[in-house]
Amino acid sequence: MRSRIILLTVLFTSIQSLFAGDKPQDKLLTAQRFQQTVTKEVAADYLLFLPQDYQAKPADKWPLLLFLHGAGERGADVWKTDFHGPSKYILEHPEFPFILVSPLCASNETWSSERLFLLLEHVEKTLRVDERRIYLTGISMGGYGTWDMLLERPEKFAAAIPICGGADSLPIILAKAGYAPREKVEALKSLPIWVFHGAKDPTVPPEESQRAVGALKDLGVREIYLTLYPEAQHDSWTRTYNNPEIYSWLLKHSR
Repeated sequence: MRSRIILLTVLFTSIQSLFAGDKPQDKLLTAQRFQQTVTKEVAADYLLFLPQDYQAKPADKWPLLLFLHGAGERGADVWKTDFHGPSKYILEHPEFPFILVSPLCASNETWSSERLFLLLEHVEKTLRVDERRIYLTGISMGGYGTWDMLLERPEKFAAAIPICGGADSLPIILAKAGYAPREKVEALKSLPIWVFHGAKDPTVPPEESQRAVGALKDLGVREIYLTLYPEAQHDSWTRTYNNPEIYSWLLKHSR
């Protein structure tokens, strides 16, 4: 199923000058204020899979898996998001128990956490999503996007699987140093993460995943794993998404 959303965010605006009557007499400056109305369109094309029993069980809520593709699938054709990822597993396993959302990233862009969280909000409002079982995964550029999202709002996800990506260590360092809100740090510590990477990856060095996992272990994340495929290069996702164990592992966790 191909779906498209358009979401609007609005900042309320006006322009005015403030010439305060109690301006200090010894000042040559005047107090001013600038405000402007800005309307921003946020859109996303995505592929949607619904479980076989979704329509037959209208009272049930379902776990959701958000999949972020890599740089090679960017563009205007939403069906390119079907090249890799869990959708290939679904072909052989149509009983797949997740709502799968596979958004498309435009050419020459990288994943925007703002757009993706708005997309999640839209899907939660329009589908019967179990908000305690929202999972996140992505490959290569999508692996980076996965790290960005889970570091930004760890409380949103029940578990995450970043594949052959990397993380900006700054949010981890800030959290470790005590600058992040305590609630965010605790949500991150309790977020299960299973990381996959090819040991011979020439595109994204495995050290990217190793560095992120090491930093999170130092922070005190309680359940985090790193699987390195000894002979794999950049494609560490086919083997991972073909493994039914990862889907069972996801479903063991809820917020």
